[in-house]
Amino acid sequence: MMLLGAWYAGTALWGDTVLPSPSASFTKLLAIMHSDDFAKHAWETLRAFLSALLISWFGGLLIGIALGAHRLTGEIWEPILVALYSIPKIALYPVVLLLFGLGISAKIAFGALHGIVPVILFSMNAVRHLPKIWLRAAQSMRLTPAQTARHIMVPACVPEIVSGFRIGFSLTLLGTLIGEMFASQRGIGHLLLKAMELNDLLSIMALALLLLVLASLSSMALLSIEHRLHHRQNTGRT
Repeated sequence: MMLLGAWYAGTALWGDTVLPSPSASFTKLLAIMHSDDFAKHAWETLRAFLSALLISWFGGLLIGIALGAHRLTGEIWEPILVALYSIPKIALYPVVLLLFGLGISAKIAFGALHGIVPVILFSMNAVRHLPKIWLRAAQSMRLTPAQTARHIMVPACVPEIVSGFRIGFSLTLLGTLIGEMFASQRGIGHLLLKAMELNDLLSIMALALLLLVLASLSSMALLSIEHRLHHRQNTGRT
């Protein structure tokens, strides 16, 4: 509500030509969503984002568990991953285009590149802080590394893993949209770029409103799950 109030205040201060009002932006969004070609743009973004998200989540989870379980390897790779995370990813986009070419593959790769690193780091640190007695118990029961990860590491680290998933979700969406803006003829990111090129502020705000609502609802859902898992874990330990 505070954001909505600030938006209306900004419109009153600067005028519709500088900052379209929320009501005008919502009306424009409805018009865009009812246009003939919106469905294909939305589907293009959705399938690219979901593919990138699966790579970010499950690829990051597997790599993070492996690095967390092998402390020396994790200590070697952690500063490299942190440095990669801090690099502006747009600088790597020419490399992505060179490897994957134009099309949906580049968007998936660019989205996954944004989201996979935080998932790796969260999963790796969660495994590192497991009680050592649990891992010794797994060794005494002669569990394989895969069984140890499945039955001990993942269940114990679920709250931290979900935290990584939540951050990875937002960054994967950002990377996918940026990929659509620079090398795509379809997608919501492409629609946003076209609106920017035409200086169509109303369409820009309408599409930004759509992305804000979707990202906020998804983030709130993941945050709620994360809080429940942390509460359940803390209750189980007391």
